Amino acid sequence: MAWIMDTYSMMKGYTVPGVVTGKPTDLGGSEGRTEATGRGVIVSLEEAALSRGMSLGGAKVVVQGFGNVGATAAKIAEEAGATVVGVSDAVGGIYNPDGLPIRDLINRYSGKEGGIREYKEAQQVSNAELLELPCDILIPAAIAAQITGENADRIKAKIIVEGANGPTTPEADQILSDKGILIVPDILANAGGVVVSYFEWVQDLQNFFWEENQVNERLTKIMRHSYHAVDAMMKQHKTDMRTAALIIGVKRVADATVRRGIFP
Repeated sequence: MAWIMDTYSMMKGYTVPGVVTGKPTDLGGSEGRTEATGRGVIVSLEEAALSRGMSLGGAKVVVQGFGNVGATAAKIAEEAGATVVGVSDAVGGIYNPDGLPIRDLINRYSGKEGGIREYKEAQQVSNAELLELPCDILIPAAIAAQITGENADRIKAKIIVEGANGPTTPEADQILSDKGILIVPDILANAGGVVVSYFEWVQDLQNFFWEENQVNERLTKIMRHSYHAVDAMMKQHKTDMRTAALIIGVKRVADATVRRGIFP
């Protein structure tokens, strides 16, 4: 991203930091950007848990994917008092019903040869088995189409928060809904990254940069507001959260197009 910004700026003849986001902080990037998606996932999870009369403190959480989004979500969930019982990376998964040491896994095993399976005080499981572990909350934060019509009926979580893009297929959506499992969809849950990319653009325009705690506070406010807007739309139309989120998105674009007049 730094190269893109630099190349565009050289062609323009002056520095244009806001042309692209995701830059290093010393070139106009934003504090808090690296953890933003995972942090937004947990904000959505906290609101979803409250809506179901649950507390994140003491809840058992399983996270599929231990990259930027999954590892951050697992770490923040642990800090909030949750017990992370299962995690997985590209190599495979591990499970301990008494909880896993997430910071230790990040610092000592994540991204290294053998991955988190090198941690020996846990049961080894496949990525497929991980999704079906007993837990209160499941966070699929790896790749698309992980929860399908084949395995949806074996999912034991009460709440699913989609950290990845499209981890649940339409067929699985219906099965999970029929089981009463709340799905916080990707279009809402993993929006934290693009929210902070917007913050980066705003800071670049102002040439005034915020501290990390300010970024996190503003991100939390927006994610909570968005969750409640979707929740209200879901109840109004008696539908699921994914459909409600799409209704809001389409309505915003449609309303703006009508108000702008003939040119769009």
